[in-house]
Amino acid sequence: MGIVHHGNYLAYMEAGRVDWLHKRGVTYAAWAAGGRHLPVVDANVRYRAPARFDEVLTIETSLVELRSVSLRYAYRISRDEALLCEGTTRLACIDDAHKLHRFTAAMLASFVAGESAPGTARLR
Repeated sequence: MGIVHHGNYLAYMEAGRVDWLHKRGVTYAAWAAGGRHLPVVDANVRYRAPARFDEVLTIETSLVELRSVSLRYAYRISRDEALLCEGTTRLACIDDAHKLHRFTAAMLASFVAGESAPGTARLR
């Protein structure tokens, strides 16, 4: 078919989310080492047009909701000016035993901090 499998868009959203955190000086590995994890507990995807193999895609990631134990990101995946996909994910804050926990003060500060590196995630 020559088009990207629909399931890959969730991986693209994850790449956008990781990039969003990196721009704020955060790595998942550091939080995991401190006993905090952010699993996806809900995901929604709306497909608009297909991506084709070897195209360069842009993933725009925005934090749209922040609660005491969860947060929600919104994504727009595009090729040039063409919108291919929109979606959201909700992530929960859990500990090593998979129990819900409030975000730490440092985590909250990271979520509301501005970007320390410019740009938008791009995938090929």
